[in-house]
This record gives sequence, C-alpha cells and structure tokens, in this order.
Amino acid sequence: MTRASCMLALLLAAVLALPAGAASARQHDAEKLPITHIRDLHYGDALFYFYQDDDFAALTRLLAYEHWGRVPHHAEEAQLLEGGLYLTLGMHNEAGERFERLLTNDVPTGVRNRAWFYLAQVWYARGYLERADAALRKVNGRMSPELEAQKELLFGNVLMHEGRYDEAIRLLSSWRGAQIWSAYARFNLGVALVRNGRLDDADPFLSAVGTMLAATAELAALRDRANLALGFAYLQANQPARARAPLARVRLNGPYSNKALLGIGWADAALGDYQGALTPWMELRSRDVLDAAVQESYLAVPYAFGKLNANAQSAEFYESAVKSFDAENGQLDEAIARIEKGDLLERVLGSESGARYGWFWQLKSVPDAPESRYLYAVLAGHDFQEGLKNYRDLLYLNGTLERWGDSMGAFQDMIETRERAYAERLPRADALLASGAVGKLQQRNVTLANELRTIETQRDMAALGTTVEREQWARVQRVEAALAAAPDTPENANLRVRLALVKGVLQFRVHDAFNARLWQEHRALKDLSLALHEAQSRWIRVERDRKNVPTNTGEFADRVTTLKQRIDTLQARLGATEQRQSVFLARLAAHQLEEQKERLAAYEVQARFALASMYDRAASAGTQKGTEGGNQAAPAAAPPEETPAPPEQTPAPPEQTPALPEQAPAPPEEGPAPPEQAPVPRAAEPPR
Repeated sequence: MTRASCMLALLLAAVLALPAGAASARQHDAEKLPITHIRDLHYGDALFYFYQDDDFAALTRLLAYEHWGRVPHHAEEAQLLEGGLYLTLGMHNEAGERFERLLTNDVPTGVRNRAWFYLAQVWYARGYLERADAALRKVNGRMSPELEAQKELLFGNVLMHEGRYDEAIRLLSSWRGAQIWSAYARFNLGVALVRNGRLDDADPFLSAVGTMLAATAELAALRDRANLALGFAYLQANQPARARAPLARVRLNGPYSNKALLGIGWADAALGDYQGALTPWMELRSRDVLDAAVQESYLAVPYAFGKLNANAQSAEFYESAVKSFDAENGQLDEAIARIEKGDLLERVLGSESGARYGWFWQLKSVPDAPESRYLYAVLAGHDFQEGLKNYRDLLYLNGTLERWGDSMGAFQDMIETRERAYAERLPRADALLASGAVGKLQQRNVTLANELRTIETQRDMAALGTTVEREQWARVQRVEAALAAAPDTPENANLRVRLALVKGVLQFRVHDAFNARLWQEHRALKDLSLALHEAQSRWIRVERDRKNVPTNTGEFADRVTTLKQRIDTLQARLGATEQRQSVFLARLAAHQLEEQKERLAAYEVQARFALASMYDRAASAGTQKGTEGGNQAAPAAAPPEETPAPPEQTPAPPEQTPALPEQAPAPPEEGPAPPEQAPVPRAAEPPR
C-alpha cells in the first residue's frame, strides 16, 4: 500500500471515529475504531467521491455542504476529512490547522498517533523541520512496532537536519526494531557520528551496514550508500588506506559505482599507487560522460599517466578529454535550445496523462527526445519535482474551470428554455386566472353542502336514491295525487291498495340504503373540499409565479453570469500562473544544464591548461637540449610534486529513510571535479 493510500485510510478512520466521543473511545482498543453511521445524506455523497479517489470533488462538495449547513451531524468529521484531503492536494498549512484543532483526546489514541506521525512525515518531506518535530512530540505512547520504528528513524532524521547530532546519536543508539529498519538506524547513526566528528565511532555502524546480506534491491542500495559514505569520510580524514576497503565493497553495477570508482582511484593515488589508480579510473572513463564522476575521470587518467612519466599517453588522454567535453557542450547547447522552445512540460507530462493530481503524484518517465539523457538528473531533483506537481495541479484546476464554464453555458440554456416555456404558457395562465374558476367551484361546493344538510335534516331519503329510484318515486307521487282526486270506486280502491304496496316497497329500499348513501355523500364532499383547497393553493402559486418568475429567472441569470465571470477571471489568473510556472521550470531545467556546461567548461580549461603545460615543458626541454648540444634524451615533463587528494567535496550521504520500502534510494549529489593538482579536502556538507 502506498503512503498516500495509508494516509487516506488513516484519515477516514479518524473521521469515522469522532462521533463515538471520549467515553466510547475508552471502551475500544486504541488501534481500533468504534462503529459510526452516516446521518447526513450530503456527507455520504462526499464520502462516495472520497472512496472513488476523487479527492478534489470530495473536498469541493464538503466545503459547499458545510457552507450551506447540510452536514449538521458530521461537522467535526467533515472538517477533519477536509484536512486529510487538503494534505493529499499539497495544501499542508490548511491541513495542519485543522489537525491542530480537531485531533483532540476524543479521537482514539492509536488513530491520533498515526495521524500526527503521517503529518510529521509530510512536514519533514516539505522541509518544515520544526513542525515535523512538534508533530512527532504529540505522539502519545507507542504505536505498532513498524510505525514506531519509522517514527524513531524520522525523529532522528529531523534532529540531524537541525544539526542536533548529539540528540540524534542518543536517540538512535537506544533504538530497536525490525531488520530493515535496524539497517537504516545503524546507517543514520553512523552518519550522525561522522557529522559530529566521531569517525572511529561511526566505523562499526557503517561497516555493519556495508557488509550485511542484502535480500532486496533497497537494502543493496543502502549497503552501497554506507560503504560510499564511510570511504569518502576516510578520504576526507586523509586516511586513504582505510578508505579503500569500504569503497571496494560498492557494486560495480549499482547507482553509486561511479563515485566509488572515482574514490578508489583517489585513495590509490593518495598512497602513491598511480598504476593502481588507473584501473578504476579507466573503467570509469568508459562510462557515460554525462556523469560528473566520469567527467572527473577524464582528467584523473591523464593526471595519473603524468605521474607515471607517460607523457605521450597523458597528452593523448588530455586531448581526448578536450574533444569529449567539446562534443558534450555542443549537445548541451542543443538540449538547452530545445528546452527554451517552451514545449518541455507538454512532452514531459504527455506520458503521464492518466496519473493522479496532488502531492503524492511523481513523474515516472521522461519524454523520448534527444535531450532526455540530460533530463534524468534534472527531473529527479526535488525542486523540479515539486514545481512540476504545482504545474500539473494548475493544469488540472484549469481543466476543472473549463468544465465548470461549460456547465455555466448549460445553466444559461436551461434559463432560456424556462423563459420560452414561460412565454408560451403565460396567455393560458392569464386566461385561467381571469376566469375565476376556482371561486365558482368553491361556491358550488358550498351549495352542495347546504343541500346535503337539508336532506339529512328532513330525512329526504328519495333525494339520495338512484336515478331509477327517484323516477319511480316521482311516478308513485303522481299516481298518488291522481288517485286522491279520483272518485271513491271499488276499482280506485283496489288501485290505492296496490299503490300503497309499491310505495312501501320503494320506501323500504331507499330507507335501507339512506345512511350508507348519506355517509358516501359526506365523504365525497370532504374529498371535494380537499381538492378545492389544493386547487386554491395552486391557484395562489400560479398567481405568485406569474409575478415572480421573471424576477427569479433574472436572478438565476445574474448568478450564472456572475459565476461565469468569476470562472473567467480565475482561468485568466490560472493561465498567467501556469505560464509563469512553465517558464520557471524551463529556466530551472536550463539552469541545471547550464551548470553542467559550466562544469564541463571548467574541466576543459583544466585539460587545456594541463596540455599546454606539458607542451611548454616539452618545448623548454627541447630548447635546453639544443643549447647544450648533447645527445642526452630530454627529461620527462615534471609532474606536480603533491600527492593528489580526493575531490574537494565528498558527497554527503543522504540519511533519509525512503518513503516506500520497495524504492531504492537515490544517488548522492555529485561533487566538483578535481583539477590536475587536486585541492585539499574539506568537511562534508550537512545532510540534505
């Protein structure tokens, strides 16, 4: 798992732990977390993007939801998660402020300790040593063995970078941990002792690392670094005999072999064994001239031949060095010209289009171009990598603003569509509002309610009968009225009896169904009243919208226009910043190539001066021979009397533990080349 994924997992664990509170935290193991539940939908939406590794979208939504008060139940969790997202995006100040405020005792101890440890790692990598020191001191108690080992090593590195070597020595001397971390601890302790002027005390620690069995490429690289550091420390202490053994242990095919070969040669030369010094220097001379150690060997080889009085070979190799330096200078000029054309970053990022943005992104490859051979060291530099991250983030933000700008166009289309729909529906709405339809329906509802009340009061059962029943009841009443006016005859008497029977049956039917029908009518009137109330509400909304829609649409249009203007302004600022960053990185790359040119120029001057000195001595010897008129052979050109010393500056072995276990450490910075007559070595620089 990468450091980024570990840190994000830790931060999410921390924010999910917050709702449990201190009491709940005390009931759980410090390394475990209580269960929490998402109570705000908008917070869950932000977590969805967080789990998709879309950190920018998650942070954007969290900030927006927090502004609008949409995450009331997860306020602290949201702010802590914002801190973690700020951290992944490289905004370390914002992240640190939130952690300072929110990583309280309410967070489980193990979670809080890991958060402070990861934050200390970030501060250390960014060069904020005091903040890293403060964060490490906030770790309360011990963490898991692996994290505890990393924390102690990190603390030692911070102390050494601050020049507090005695404290670093005390810390690392008492350190215990796993084998891989133990090797780094011994290495860092040895470096601290060397920096403190205690080379004899440092020897056992660096020798132990330099002779260990390396099961991985990372440990093999660490072993080479330890041997290189010890060897050059002895060279600086003018003990070349003790420097040979550790330098000879460096692998010939490792990343530190060039510097080791150069150092072995200087050790042999310091012991007066120039013939022996030629062996590593000749091997080094056959390698890529782009490397500074190889460039030094172009001067060291003819220097050794001169010491052996092999003036012809010395002159030949000096001439070869001049030609090689000239050719390399020409290629550097072409590379600088191509860089200054301005398309360096486009080609550099072309193969990384699918990579993540943010602080954890790193460039993995260089473009396939003639100048690429010079760019490896440039692009691997911390300054260029950090600047490139910023440039890539600017590109991402610019792309995001472009998408948001397109969204503003879509919103404008929506507003225009709404305005057209409003214009189309306005005549019908006005006609409906003018008709007073709802008022008429409400009056009709009142009338029906009064009629039903009368029917219920008078028990007018026939009024609630079916259509057939009402027709039959009307016929019965007409026949009854006719019989009442008819003479009293036997036939009419029979009809009256039969009518009474029909009337009784009909009355029984309507009476039997009256109560049920009355309840149904009341229920229908109630539903009608509710429907009329809803219609009245809609009527009011239509009247209100009739007046407000133009205003609301105008407000939306103004907001969209304002946002579009803000986006355009931000895009202009981003574009200008992006251009300045591009120019800065191009200048940085060109400046580093210019420094290589200056180094080559200095080497070439030294080679030409040495060659001219040899020719001058040879000419002087020939003149002396002609003056004496003798037949004696001219004496060999007198080489310098001094024993060559190692390079002026020994590479300071980096002591920082690598961020990823599988990642081999980077080689140290190259030291300046020795002139024909090497200067006296000086103290090493502080660790970088």
